[in-house]
Amino acid sequence: MGQGWKVWSCPNVCLKFFKGLTGGTFELSAFQLVDAGDHAILKVVGDWTVSTVGEIDSEIRKLKLPDKPVVLNVTELGRMDTAGAWIIERTLSFPSEQSADGFRIEGRHDEAEALLNLVYERREDGPPHEPHRFTLIDFLARIGRVFVNFLEESADTLSFIGRVVASTLKLLTQPHKIRWTSVVSVMEEAGLDALPIVCFLSFFVGVVIAFIGATMLQQTLGSTVFTVELVGWAMMREFGVVLTGILLAGRTNSSFTAQIGSMKMRQEVDAMRTLGLDPIETLVTPRVLAMLIMTPFLTFGATLSGLLGGLIISWLALDISPILYVARLQDLVTVQNFWVGMSKSPFIALIVAIVACRQGLLVEGNVQSLGRATTASVVHAIFLIIVVDAVFAMIYMELGI
Repeated sequence: MGQGWKVWSCPNVCLKFFKGLTGGTFELSAFQLVDAGDHAILKVVGDWTVSTVGEIDSEIRKLKLPDKPVVLNVTELGRMDTAGAWIIERTLSFPSEQSADGFRIEGRHDEAEALLNLVYERREDGPPHEPHRFTLIDFLARIGRVFVNFLEESADTLSFIGRVVASTLKLLTQPHKIRWTSVVSVMEEAGLDALPIVCFLSFFVGVVIAFIGATMLQQTLGSTVFTVELVGWAMMREFGVVLTGILLAGRTNSSFTAQIGSMKMRQEVDAMRTLGLDPIETLVTPRVLAMLIMTPFLTFGATLSGLLGGLIISWLALDISPILYVARLQDLVTVQNFWVGMSKSPFIALIVAIVACRQGLLVEGNVQSLGRATTASVVHAIFLIIVVDAVFAMIYMELGI
């Protein structure tokens, strides 16, 4: 160090000893602050590049500059890029209670002054951070944004539904243009492969309904034989189709969105348009047709499984024989209830296929958008399934069905 200089008191930056018990050598740290009387000198040592400034930045942030002019000494500075220049300029240029405005350079370096000037010219000071208080206006603005987004999403969804329905009806009038290989493949993947889990879950739902119904009927009417009618009505009219729709929304809906979204990320959809292929006819219509065919079968399987679960519990726990169970179903639970539930399945199929395909086509070129689209697809599908089921329930109630 030069004569008359003394190291400025800074506990984190002075000397850095070479790691080893012997040898007695040492090297300067990446920077060193020295008091030179009427000014201070910040001496930078070694390379200040993007590969080295990570460790330097955490230490130089702790540096407290004196209330006097600061000189930047670059005599022992090695390589420098804009990352290192930005850290130096940030440390010395910003005024504070403990630092003076600006700095000058001491020593010769081929790149230091040019890079520091470049960083200084490109610097943009952001507005001071002011804590924001959440007010009634903010609350109303948030509600307004949500409402506007809901209206825009509804309009876009209705537009997409119109395009899909028009394309599907057009292809049905020209069956030779339908990609039957894709339709059969989707029928197997989304329909046949989903049958076991749909039946398994519906079976246990039937068991739960029978248990709860038996307990309630025993406490209110003193008889458990009406559990048969409860299970029959619940599974045929509501639970069979709703459970099928929810499982398809979680399993098939997310699969469709991920498949189409991946194709959108890899620009395969754009390639289809370049080749003159309509993505609606190529990707959406086969899935819509496959779901329209398979969803009623899945609903039928779910209904039978739920009735079977109720039969087993009625037989084992309520002493209702299978013959009495089936007889009461035939006499008191009319087939009209079965068709009420089955009539909802095409609409459930349309919801699952259309929502999934639309969200897949909205995916952008990154993984984050694919994750958001998949989540939105499942949530929207489940929401619409429950809403449609409620609307049908009210319609059938008004019709007396």
